[in-house]
Amino acid sequence: MIDSHVHLNATQFDTIVDETIKKSMAAGVNAFICIGYDAVTNMKAIAISETYDNVYCTIGFHPEVAKMVTEADLLSLEEMLKHPKVVGIGECGLDYYWDKSAIEEQKFVFKSQIELANKLNLPLIIHMRDSAFDTLEMIKNYKAKSTSGIMHCYSGSAQMVTDFVNENLYISVAGPVTFKNAVTPKEVAKVIPIERLLIETDAPYLAPMPYRGKQNTPEYLPYTLAEIARIREMDKDLLDQITEANTIRLFQLNRNK
Repeated sequence: MIDSHVHLNATQFDTIVDETIKKSMAAGVNAFICIGYDAVTNMKAIAISETYDNVYCTIGFHPEVAKMVTEADLLSLEEMLKHPKVVGIGECGLDYYWDKSAIEEQKFVFKSQIELANKLNLPLIIHMRDSAFDTLEMIKNYKAKSTSGIMHCYSGSAQMVTDFVNENLYISVAGPVTFKNAVTPKEVAKVIPIERLLIETDAPYLAPMPYRGKQNTPEYLPYTLAEIARIREMDKDLLDQITEANTIRLFQLNRNK
């Protein structure tokens, strides 16, 4: 298994990164994509990836910090993206759940990161919350077809999965698929084309059952894998092989930068 989206750079892991990685590897997690989302966590993601051979990172600006992102920040981001362990751009995107007052700032910062992805041929890690149609519109308007990426912890409808896949994107499924009444996530997990399916924890957030409500860890990734295998009526080990191969292909983890 590869955890395609984990925040080992979150403060919750500050004193337990080493322990977390060791326990997760014992649970079958072979590699980790550590996701930055602001200036501080971008630096931490790079530092962690430098320390562990099987940790890679992505860096970018989350929509919640869009108001504070400057042109200088975006220029600095472009330089940092040249680091050999950086394999993608983000977490970026649109989030209308908490704050609808910064939509234009969010769109500008998202567009800037899409353009960087096009320029540097790096995949995007896309955060979408209560913003499905605007997110899809921006992807269609600004993303080069050759630029790939992930709809991380996908929260859209099963019907829209095809729209995002047609834009050369992968769909990542996280812990909520294990929740008892999670009708839509289970529908989504069933319809994602197998060659476009990724798995993630989004730790320390969104712990799967039976740990719902507690701090998440990549050690719990097998619970999400098992539930998707159950939903799709397929062998768990085969699903593991396929999602791992998908992650390696997307992030080009087998090439030297």
